Amino acid sequence: MCNLYTLRLSAAELAEHFGRVEAAASNAGEEVYPGAPGLVIREDDGRRIMQSMTWGFPLRLKTMPPTAKPKPVNNIADLAKPMWKGLAAKPQWRCLIPLTAFAEAEGPKGAKTRTWFSVVDQPVFAWAGLWRDSAEWGPVYSGVMTDCNEAIRPVHDRMPVLLHADEWDQWLHGSYDDALTFQARCFPDHLVAMERTSEPWVKRKTFRESPQLI
Repeated sequence: MCNLYTLRLSAAELAEHFGRVEAAASNAGEEVYPGAPGLVIREDDGRRIMQSMTWGFPLRLKTMPPTAKPKPVNNIADLAKPMWKGLAAKPQWRCLIPLTAFAEAEGPKGAKTRTWFSVVDQPVFAWAGLWRDSAEWGPVYSGVMTDCNEAIRPVHDRMPVLLHADEWDQWLHGSYDDALTFQARCFPDHLVAMERTSEPWVKRKTFRESPQLI
């Protein structure tokens, strides 16, 4: 499960990297947490748009009191599940999530640290995502997950569905079967760099909801 990632490039640098991107105002931070704003790239009528959205689809459990805040579903475990299939089958609801690195927690309970993963020789890369408009938080997005490769296996058994640059258009425009193929494939081990750190996993109190994966 991915519950933290960074994006340390400016809007201008992102527009140059992803090409033909129309930038919009953003309040996203360099570190992105579930339930917080992040940047996504989507297409609308042939235009590629960079937009700030909330990371996580709002989920209200039956056991929650009516006044409770929804929980953000920020990871997508299975595109074939009913919650996701309708969106995944329609290219207009697919997006690219730009990031410079993502983190997993490693270590004993109460003393977990951040282990960061990035793509070798890539200052920014893309994670396959879905987005929609919500009544609770406006535009929201979530990232598609898959089984980990060997580079990530020492830390976690799942990883984001990472896209090569020549796959962006196929993710944004391809068929539902194409989307399922991306979730089933394994990203090359040799392209993933790992950096273990002494940074504590929990650094601040901006987010204390339990993130969800469905």
